[in-house]
Amino acid sequence: MPVRCEWASFSDLALKYHDEEWGVPIHDDRSLFEFLVLEGAQAGLSWETILKKRNYYREAFDNFDHEKVAAYDDAKVEDLLKNEGIIRNKLKVRSAINNARAFKKVREEFGSFDAYIWGFVNHRPVQSSWTSLAEIPSKTEIAEKVSKDLKKRGFSFVGPTMVYAFMQAVGMVNDHVVDCFRHEQCRELERK
Repeated sequence: MPVRCEWASFSDLALKYHDEEWGVPIHDDRSLFEFLVLEGAQAGLSWETILKKRNYYREAFDNFDHEKVAAYDDAKVEDLLKNEGIIRNKLKVRSAINNARAFKKVREEFGSFDAYIWGFVNHRPVQSSWTSLAEIPSKTEIAEKVSKDLKKRGFSFVGPTMVYAFMQAVGMVNDHVVDCFRHEQCRELERK
């Protein structure tokens, strides 16, 4: 049985997410927007909770089409707040819409959100060399810099801890512990 990051053993859902997605570099704007919304929704909750609701979020938020989400009005907010499949928190729902609008502006300025966000790590994943889960920080200087810039651009629910979780999820940082079988696999993805 392969060695994995400790947190992957919490559930079958966490195991699948760890083995197939976490730490894999993402450059598709739709997927980057999805993780931005999901990480914002996760604030104060477990990632497991969000993973269980992920498909409901995809349905509720038009498969994370930022253009469609940016156009949501108050009636749509009310519909979303009645949707039992997602986290029905008014601030988080409004934040997703607000962030879609800010996301749109970033794309207009940089050509893509990918070009903007990956610029913070010089378009290459940061390769960590942690030996245990306890060593992995909850935020870094880069995450603080990204958080500050996102807030300046009008994004919300983008504190440094949330931003760092986003960076880990989308592969901007390879935080698999060194003895995890995915550490080297994700490092190899950078070389391709």
